Amino acid sequence: MIKKLYKKNKKLFISGLIGLLIILIILGNIFRDDSEVINVETEKVGRKTIIQKVNASGKIQPESEVKISATSSAIIDSITVVEGEYVKKNQHLISLDRKQLQANVDQVTSSVRSASARVKQDKANKERVERIYEQGLASDQELEGAQAAYEISRSQLDQARASLLVSQDALDKARLVSPQNGIVTRINKEAGEMAMGGMFSLDVLMIIADLSRMEVIVDVNENDVVSISIGDTSEIEIDAYLDTVFYGVVSEIAHMAETSNFGSQEQVTNFKVKVRMINVPPNIRPGMSATANIITEVRKNALSIPIQSLTVREFGSENKLFVSGDRKKWSNNEEEDDTPKKKELEELVFIISDKQGGVLRDGKISLVKNMKEKKYKRGSQFVHIRPVTVGISSETHYELINGLDENDLIVIGNYKAVSKELKHNVQVSTEKDDKD
Repeated sequence: MIKKLYKKNKKLFISGLIGLLIILIILGNIFRDDSEVINVETEKVGRKTIIQKVNASGKIQPESEVKISATSSAIIDSITVVEGEYVKKNQHLISLDRKQLQANVDQVTSSVRSASARVKQDKANKERVERIYEQGLASDQELEGAQAAYEISRSQLDQARASLLVSQDALDKARLVSPQNGIVTRINKEAGEMAMGGMFSLDVLMIIADLSRMEVIVDVNENDVVSISIGDTSEIEIDAYLDTVFYGVVSEIAHMAETSNFGSQEQVTNFKVKVRMINVPPNIRPGMSATANIITEVRKNALSIPIQSLTVREFGSENKLFVSGDRKKWSNNEEEDDTPKKKELEELVFIISDKQGGVLRDGKISLVKNMKEKKYKRGSQFVHIRPVTVGISSETHYELINGLDENDLIVIGNYKAVSKELKHNVQVSTEKDDKD
């Protein structure tokens, strides 16, 4: 009897267990979501001041830098200054050996005298030939020869006088002086060395720079230079002055590009941009490395979205969800077309919604094909594709032109979710949900 009762209760227990499992399976199917819930970070659309900057690196150089050279070749007799010394305008810098320069003047002076005497002689001969020619005692050829000799001697005299001016100028400039106030930043020669002068072989003997007026010369990429204008303000960071920001103004933009690594995959085209420093720090040195953050646009109280919230998808991607494995494929066509087509892309964000639905695009709701109604538990959240138009950008935010309203809740992370995982109408879990 007891054994029969035990067997009966055992059957009832098993039957109840099986029934419970069936109920659980049914409930699971009712509330089951075919898609995996993705954890995301969110933020409300707000207003900020958007400051667009062009970042470029370069070197600090004086605005005014003068290279001291000799006009003629001569031995350096003495140098009266040292590197780092402050000099005033017209201060004596270098003395050249005057002996050779004076000898050149004397030689050319002698040439002038000889040429002058020759001119007098040729002039007298020309006048004599002209008189006898009028008397019919000289031929045309003799007259032309006398006139030509006079013109040649006059030309030689002019040349000798010009050479004398050059030689005298070189002698006068044997004493080199500073053309401006400034610092001696470089001395390339020593006393006793030859200073090479001339039109095509000038030696730079010394450099004088005004370190009170400095500028940053930076290389700006060809894609960024079009947004820069003369007068744009700039934040300047100097490697030697940590945690200090200086300010400047764009003073010059090159019209000719400079190309590096020409013909290679690493080819870069840049333009030189000069930024005049407003507040020059003490002990600054030419050649120091610096970075200029040139402010090109400012939008105050602008509707904005974080940079990481914006992504790019193929137009109509809400109907083109292709996934691998045993998940479903969404397509505009029942039969797949393998013909390659040019993809039209659009910029968009993912906005949080409490229900599934279509895509708001250009003020109209577009329906999503093949969307099946499913039952989700209360409080479920989903993401919708929302195409947007953005303007200028700061380091952290885009200016929002249209597509969203203030306080709209959008997805800002994580990066993998925004860039790859999220699809239209996919269920998500927000940070707030996780904290609760």
